[in-house]
Amino acid sequence: MIAFLFPGQGSQAVGMGKLLCEAFSEAREVIELVDDALEEKLSDVMFNGPMEALSLTRNTQPALMTVSLAAFNVLKKHASKDLKAAYFAGHSLGEYSAHAAIDTFTLQDTARLLRIRGDAMQQAVPVGVGGMAALIGAGGIDQAEALCELVSTGDSMCSVANDNSAEQIVVSGHKTAIEQVVEKASEFGFRRALPLPVSAPFHCALMQPAAEVMQAALENVTVSEILQGKLIANVTCDRVTTGEKAKALLVQQVVGRVRWRETIMKLSAEGVTHFIEVGSGKVLTGLVKRILPEASSYTVETPSDVETVLKEVL
Repeated sequence: MIAFLFPGQGSQAVGMGKLLCEAFSEAREVIELVDDALEEKLSDVMFNGPMEALSLTRNTQPALMTVSLAAFNVLKKHASKDLKAAYFAGHSLGEYSAHAAIDTFTLQDTARLLRIRGDAMQQAVPVGVGGMAALIGAGGIDQAEALCELVSTGDSMCSVANDNSAEQIVVSGHKTAIEQVVEKASEFGFRRALPLPVSAPFHCALMQPAAEVMQAALENVTVSEILQGKLIANVTCDRVTTGEKAKALLVQQVVGRVRWRETIMKLSAEGVTHFIEVGSGKVLTGLVKRILPEASSYTVETPSDVETVLKEVL
């Protein structure tokens, strides 16, 4: 059984998607449709940078989705296997990419939603108020939760944002609380605690204004009544079957935890043995190797990657 995985913020790189665009008309079609939907040349920022522009959240989110869908479109066109039996999951914004891959939303609507999401998440918290940090080492999720509870007070809070693997947990919240997390992490069994260079505290209660923006945005978008693929949601680690439920979960996802470790374990329990990360970077492939060392994992971001996956898996 196969699962397609779609990366989230942090996987962007100048030049992403360019080789696919040059090699495959299916990839060019996706990129041109997104440029038209956003009424600007996002592709120019993707291909040529500068990195500062690509790393703006309002650009990063639709750009990563675009590269993922460009790669997936190529695989879908050339695969000898029927991909309808596959599973789909995406990390944070990657969940939108996964929905686009199974036609929950149109590609154009997905691009516009991610532009709105990027702006809303950036504007939800004033710059300098919030922060995020990665806890590295085998402290575990229970210890991370206990640490967040210890440092949280009435006017300064943090919580687990990403449960990425047993040895990589990300926390998010007020900058003052995050500073205490970094200071006290070793007391809770973590080897290191690294403040992250992010512009906002994603996936915590401080993102509630962004959740409200996304609820309004999603209400205005046409969605498929029954999902056309087997997609596992970030906030529940369960399969989503209807478009209306998908919308509700995407609103919850803005403030909710990305339960990635549990998602991969769920996919494994469903019989998935081959994981294909579609788009820019190798972050999710690395996490799969930590969570399920015995699983087969692949990345698809270049024409040679496409050739390998088509030959060995699809």
